[in-house]
Amino acid sequence: MTSHLPSIPRRGAVAALAAGLGLTLALSACGGSSNPLSSGGASSSAASGGSKTLVVGSADFTESQIIAELYAGALNAAGIPATTKPNIGAREVYYKAVQDDSIDIVPDYTGNLLLYLDPKATQVSASDIASALPNKLPKGLGVLDPAQAEDKDAMVVTKATATKYSLESIADMSKVCSDLVIGAPATFEQRAYGLPGLKSKYNCVPKQFQPFNDGGGPVTLKALLSNDIQVADIFTTTPSIPDNDLVVLADPKNNFIAQQVVPLVNTANLTDAAKKVLNNVSSKLTTTDLINLNRAVSGNQKQSPADAAKAWLKDKGLAS
Repeated sequence: MTSHLPSIPRRGAVAALAAGLGLTLALSACGGSSNPLSSGGASSSAASGGSKTLVVGSADFTESQIIAELYAGALNAAGIPATTKPNIGAREVYYKAVQDDSIDIVPDYTGNLLLYLDPKATQVSASDIASALPNKLPKGLGVLDPAQAEDKDAMVVTKATATKYSLESIADMSKVCSDLVIGAPATFEQRAYGLPGLKSKYNCVPKQFQPFNDGGGPVTLKALLSNDIQVADIFTTTPSIPDNDLVVLADPKNNFIAQQVVPLVNTANLTDAAKKVLNNVSSKLTTTDLINLNRAVSGNQKQSPADAAKAWLKDKGLAS
């Protein structure tokens, strides 16, 4: 088996929070404009015209930047001026930026956004989360249609391990869990969806837990392929899953809540035409698309997020 070990920036909670807090401090220390995101260049050229140019922000990881370019590119192709403001920071920062009109649109993930708005939320399925989200947002903010595409934690095994233990789902894993070593970020040991969730939902207590600090990246992958661990927590849009013929175990009890890609928007600034364009992007964006886009940017091709987005939009008939 050929090993592929791409280094893809992920949306790890600790790193993202640190980045977000760092940017918050930096902004509070700066004088001048009352709009903390008013300065700095944009990565996409806006279409000409007299109407307001929509600003599409992104969090500080590659996938978010790619999706922001998808949104901006589709809007520009439809004649709606749009530009991007990448690398704003963690949710704490970009959420406030949408609120204060610094940006108009930012890609987010349904499950994590709901928990940010309501830490006690109990919804786990895609449909339940999508139904609950609009009612949790304050006046002036909204979410548009969620995409089929999801970037969520998953229990991943090699084909050899799946065959050896007859694994298709986490429920199957529970029968042999005492023989398996699980590798995941250190926070997985305590988080509700981590070891506690596997125990309560699937009666799965592993033989050993092996913490890694690369968020399902190359170190975790190497340990999985070498059988030092038998199960890894890897995000579903990571190219290493299909590139190494890995198996994502089904999660019938929704231990890992739905995380559909969704545009978070300032409702006052979006016309019905702009909403239609963004909803059209969401209707076509799949998890496989995100895997391929991540690979194009972070793999050997080394495309820019804007170039990868442009190719996807053209392929889907959303841009010429």
